[in-house]
Amino acid sequence: MLYDPRALILWADGALIAVNKPAGLPMLPDGYKREAPHLRSLLQPVYGRLWTVHRLDKDTSGIAVLARTAEAHRALNTQFQERQVTKVYHALAVGRPSWQAYVVEAPLLPDGDRRHRTIVSTQGKPALTQLYVLEYFEGWTLLEARPQTGRAHQIRAHLAHLGYPIVGDRLYGGEVLHLSMLKPGFGGDQDGESTILGRVGLHAWSLEFSHPASGEKMSLIAPYPDDFSEALKLLRKYRASDKTASVHPRPKAGGSTDG
Repeated sequence: MLYDPRALILWADGALIAVNKPAGLPMLPDGYKREAPHLRSLLQPVYGRLWTVHRLDKDTSGIAVLARTAEAHRALNTQFQERQVTKVYHALAVGRPSWQAYVVEAPLLPDGDRRHRTIVSTQGKPALTQLYVLEYFEGWTLLEARPQTGRAHQIRAHLAHLGYPIVGDRLYGGEVLHLSMLKPGFGGDQDGESTILGRVGLHAWSLEFSHPASGEKMSLIAPYPDDFSEALKLLRKYRASDKTASVHPRPKAGGSTDG
């Protein structure tokens, strides 16, 4: 797929750029396909040398920040390492939790099984994710996730551990979303033409941090990509729920689900 680098930009100045990364575009070179496009190779011909500050999985869409100077890179790295950055993700999960807010505090071990997944394990490192229900559907839930640690696949692994895997996350047990699942009497999924969301339904919604040069507080939001927006549109049309969600109620603490 061809991308217009300028169309991805959410913010740009002399110290950093923030982009709305498309799903399917890796942030760094592929270890097996070094010549395949990645975010930096797409942006650097236009914006010059860039430093990667944090990472999003290849199939995760949403906001990513890159530094334009070594000084900005160091300053931003410090903020991420010291947990001074507020990261907010939106995830479309399979199932309907009984809670509206929940704190998952369960240690995670990367590459912990034969499928190279991140798993909950006493041998893992501490990991904490705050979860909030944004919208219920019949059989699915739109969640806000606020990771307080930065473990590999943290949100994906924690939600799978709770029994609510992310839509399209086949590695962690999340089924692909097809129109036939939503629309009564609809058939014809065999050729895949009715796939609504076939990738991991996880979107990096916002970042809050201090500008590395000025110190100004910044809050940037990445709008949903078309596939994520279309999935929500169809869920609201065919699987709307009469169960409402509060906005950011007090999270319930725990390491496993109560629903």
